[in-house]
Amino acid sequence: MRIVLIGAGEVGYSVAKNLSADGHDIVVIENSDEIASYVEKSLDVIVVRGNGARPSVLERAGIKEGSDEVQLLIACTNKDEVNIMACWIAKIMGVPSVIARAVGLEFTDHEGWARTLGIDLMISPERSVAKEINALLELRGAMHAIEVAGGKAGIYVFKIAKSSPMNGVNLIEARKRAPNLITLIVAVQRDSSSFVPRATDILLENDVCYVICYRNQVRDVEKLFQPAMTENLRRVFIIGAGKIGFQVAQGLLSRTPDIEVKIVEEDRAKCDRIAAELPSALVICGDGADTQLLKSEGIENSGGIVTTTDQDEVNLMIAVLGRTLGADKSIAVVKHPNYIGMTKYIPVDTILNRNQTLADAIIKSVRYPGSSRILTVIDEIDSEAIELTINAESEVAGTSLMDLNMPKGSVIGILERDGELLIPTGTTKLLGGDKVVVFASTEIMPLAMALLGEAAN
Repeated sequence: MRIVLIGAGEVGYSVAKNLSADGHDIVVIENSDEIASYVEKSLDVIVVRGNGARPSVLERAGIKEGSDEVQLLIACTNKDEVNIMACWIAKIMGVPSVIARAVGLEFTDHEGWARTLGIDLMISPERSVAKEINALLELRGAMHAIEVAGGKAGIYVFKIAKSSPMNGVNLIEARKRAPNLITLIVAVQRDSSSFVPRATDILLENDVCYVICYRNQVRDVEKLFQPAMTENLRRVFIIGAGKIGFQVAQGLLSRTPDIEVKIVEEDRAKCDRIAAELPSALVICGDGADTQLLKSEGIENSGGIVTTTDQDEVNLMIAVLGRTLGADKSIAVVKHPNYIGMTKYIPVDTILNRNQTLADAIIKSVRYPGSSRILTVIDEIDSEAIELTINAESEVAGTSLMDLNMPKGSVIGILERDGELLIPTGTTKLLGGDKVVVFASTEIMPLAMALLGEAAN
C-alpha cells in the first residue's frame, strides 16, 4: 500500500520506519530541510520537501484528482491546521482513508469533529495519556490501567505483593479465593520473560499480572494483588500545567470527591490561566524540584506525584524526588522512547511516553483496519489489545471459545453483546455482532485476527 505521511518529527519518523519495515511504500512530506535530509539518509522512503497542506506539494507526493495511487494519508505534524487541511484535500482528491494527529484537545472531545471533517481517525495522545494517569492514581496498586469497552472494563497491571492472597497459588485456587470477582489474567511477566498463564500455573511474589476485569470491581481486584494500597486518594501533586497536567487535574477533580489537587508551575501566565479554569485546584507558582516547597505542601502525605513538564530529564528527576520524599506513587511523562525501561533502575512507578502512544496507535490502525481498533500497546511484554466486531458471516460465528483453538499466546478477554458486557468462559459462543477484545503478543496477533476473520495489512 502507498502511504503519504506528513511530518517526520519523532512521531512521524517512528510511523514511517515501522510501516516501511512492514513493506508499505512510504512517501514522507517534510517542511524542514534538516529533518528531510536525515529521513532520506536513514529510511528507505521517498521524501518530498514542502508544506503538506498545499495541493501542489501533495500532488508531488502522488495525491491528485483521478489517481488511485495513494491509499492512505497520515498527517502527524504539530499543527492542527496543517493536519486537518491535508486530510481534507486528500479526501477531495479521492484518497480512501486519512488519519490526523489532534494537537488541540477540543478536536477529540467527541467523535463528531472527525466525522464532520471527513477524517477517518483523529488521535490526541495527550488525552489518552491523561486518562491512563487518572486511572493509575485512582488505583495506586496498579502499574498500568487502560480503559476498554467505553470505560465499563479495563486492562490493569498489578504486581503481586508478598501479602497478596494470590502469592503462591495457581489460577484455580485464586478463583476460589475470590468467587464473586469476574476477572481474567491474560498475561504474566516474570523476571525477563512473559507468558499467557494456564489454570495450573502458580503465581509468585513480584509477578506482574495483566488483568481484565469490570471497572466496578477493580478496587476489589486491587486488594487481591496489593492489599496495602487500597486507601482512597486524597492528595495529588501535578508538576507542569501543560495540556496533560490540565487534563489530569480536571479528571481527578471531576471523578474523585474531596480530592486535593496541587499544581506546581513556574510560568506565571500558565498559573493564572489554570487557576481561573480549575478553581478547585491549588495552583502554586514555583519550581517543582524545590524540596522545601514540596515538603511544605505535604508531599509526604500525598497519594501521588505526576510530572508533565516539557523536559524528560526534569520529569524523571522530580518523579524520583517526589517518591523519595514520601509520595505513594510517582508517574513521569516523557517524549523519548529510551526512558521507558528506566523503572527497573530508578524509583519511579510508571513512565509514560506520549509520542510513542500516538505512533503506536497510528501504526496499529494501519496494520489492523476494518472493524478492528487498537486499544493499547504494552511494550514491556511486546503485547497489544485490539477490539473487533465478529461478522455474522464469519466461520467463527456460533463457535464456543473452547472449540475456537485460539493461537497459543492469545486470548479473548472481553465480549460485548447487545450492550451487555461479559468476561467469557470456555463455553461462551461467539455470535455475529459481538464486540471482542483480543489480547496477544505482537507476533501472534495477526494469527488471532485472521482466525476471527479480520485480516491484517
